[in-house]
Amino acid sequence: MLTIRLQRVGTKNSPAFRVVLAEKHRSVSKKFLEVLGHYNPRNKELGIKDKERLNYWVAQNVSLTPSVKNLLIEKKFIEGAKVKAWKPKKKEQPKEEIKAEGEAKPQGGAEAQAPQVKAEVKSEPEPTEAEPKAEAQAPQA
Repeated sequence: MLTIRLQRVGTKNSPAFRVVLAEKHRSVSKKFLEVLGHYNPRNKELGIKDKERLNYWVAQNVSLTPSVKNLLIEKKFIEGAKVKAWKPKKKEQPKEEIKAEGEAKPQGGAEAQAPQVKAEVKSEPEPTEAEPKAEAQAPQA
């Protein structure tokens, strides 16, 4: 399967990219089939060598990476809607906070609260008849 993607060729602190056609599962910096253009992110310059070749590969349903697709849409080489190129990482919450949230928010509304009330009633010891008699005798003495 083929894909059109960016291949970094710039030096340290000076990024520059080639727009290349390569196999999807091959390493980004390894062998490619065809150089379609270049991209300089410092001045936002996208140069395509041959627009006909680009259109040919797009017509062959070659996949585009999200970054390349957004660049080509921005520079009016292809039409369509931009896609989200990356997803922000979710910040992990400590386990203690997750447990506290779970205890604070019972699910199911009133139905979830009803069993808790019954559990509290059962947990209280019921006084027996022998205990009140013992308490009554203690104050008289």
